[in-house]
Amino acid sequence: MSDILCIYYSRTGNTKKAMEEIAAALDAELAELRDNADRSGWRGWLRCGLDAMRKDTRPVAPLETARPLGDYRLVILGTPVWAGRSSAVMRSFLKDRGGEIRNAAYVLTRSSGSQYQEVYRQMDLCVPAGHLAAVSLRSGDVGWAFWQEEFLRQVRAFLEGQ
Repeated sequence: MSDILCIYYSRTGNTKKAMEEIAAALDAELAELRDNADRSGWRGWLRCGLDAMRKDTRPVAPLETARPLGDYRLVILGTPVWAGRSSAVMRSFLKDRGGEIRNAAYVLTRSSGSQYQEVYRQMDLCVPAGHLAAVSLRSGDVGWAFWQEEFLRQVRAFLEGQ
C-alpha cells in the first residue's frame, strides 16, 4: 500500500493527466475530487471563474482513500488555476480537510503564461505545515515534462530524507 496520495480536481482533463503521470511515477494512490456543480461547456467555464472570483465553495463528494489523510507521508494536491486561484473544488476540500494533511505538495495546471506562485500561499492557509514542493504546469508547453520531472526530483528527495 502506498504512503503517497495524489488528490486532484480536473475540469478539462489537463490536471488529471498531470496527476496520473505523477502518481504512476511515484507508485502513489490516486483520488479525484468531485462536487455536484455542472462545470461542462462554456457555462461551466464561466461558473468556475465566478466561483473562483467570489471564493465560493460547494460541498465536495466524500473522498475514498485507503487510509486516513493524516496517515500518508505525503499528499500531492492537483488543481487547475481559475481566475488566479485554486479551483473552488480544491478550495472546498482544503477548507474541510486540509488540517489533516501532514506533508503537502502542489501541482497547478494553467492556461496562461503566469506561474501563479500566489496560489501556493493561498493553499498553504489551509494546510498547517504548508507545502514542501510545488510545480505550475502549462498545458501544451514544451517545459511541461522538464518541470514535472523537477517536481518529482524534489518529492523523491523529500521522501528519501524522511
